[in-house]
Amino acid sequence: MSQTPPTLPVVVVTGLSGSGKSTALNVFEDLGYFCVDGLPASLMPKLVSLFAGHDGNRYRGLVLGMDMRQADFEAGWEGALTELGESGTPPQIIFTEAATPEIMRRYATTRRPHPLETEGYGLGEAVEEERRRMAPLRDAAGLVMDTTDFSVHDLRRQLQDKWKFMEGQGPSMKVHIMSFGFKYGIPTESDLLFDLRFLPNPYFDPLLKPFSGQDKPIVEYVLGSEEGRAFLPKLETFLMDLIPLYAREGRYRLTISLGCTGGRHRSVATAEAVFDTLRKAGYTVSLEHRHIEKG
Repeated sequence: MSQTPPTLPVVVVTGLSGSGKSTALNVFEDLGYFCVDGLPASLMPKLVSLFAGHDGNRYRGLVLGMDMRQADFEAGWEGALTELGESGTPPQIIFTEAATPEIMRRYATTRRPHPLETEGYGLGEAVEEERRRMAPLRDAAGLVMDTTDFSVHDLRRQLQDKWKFMEGQGPSMKVHIMSFGFKYGIPTESDLLFDLRFLPNPYFDPLLKPFSGQDKPIVEYVLGSEEGRAFLPKLETFLMDLIPLYAREGRYRLTISLGCTGGRHRSVATAEAVFDTLRKAGYTVSLEHRHIEKG
């Protein structure tokens, strides 16, 4: 296979059936990428080489959709990604997923069969079997997106925001900091999770309740408290010691989730502080406040 330019952006969009992969491909198409869905894994390196030689300068990059519908997917995806990396074009991998009940609801709405139902699985069993089979590719992804609570518009907005962070980044590990509210559910993409409900809660102060953890009064109330002053330095030291160990093991990404009850005050203030510390330390880091508006 001919060598492809290392600057050619190649993105692989994959994930669980019914979790939003098609919507993600549409987002990239709108952003000016050339998108191909359903290509057999064995043909991926050939298409990348062909694209780079003919149409690479007409588009921002190439986006390939992969999933269980391709007959050679399970046997061929790892070899195809390895070949792309050796050719000088390591792809960025985006993996979409959702909770099994939500995927079942979406299939009931569309009335389409799940790809694994042809193997004799019921719908719920098919979703769980696909989740098991896709686990290695999920682990290799640079970005995992849980779309359980997303509308089509939410997914589009989140993907655009997160892609701005990933675009142009090399294969080094990415650290994603996320605040959330326990009352709305724990993010399934979490690698490390910290419960901050022991910190003073400004929700019960009528003067502070309207603010969020992005506002100075909340930051001072939460992180300026005795508990906050004692906890934050220990958390940041712990993460600064731990993250290099994950990177040494070849991890592509690390999602650190910080939760409080509603996801608006304590978790947001702490996530902002941790994000700022890691960014100043030189890490490739992004920040998401999942439930700040709900809280």
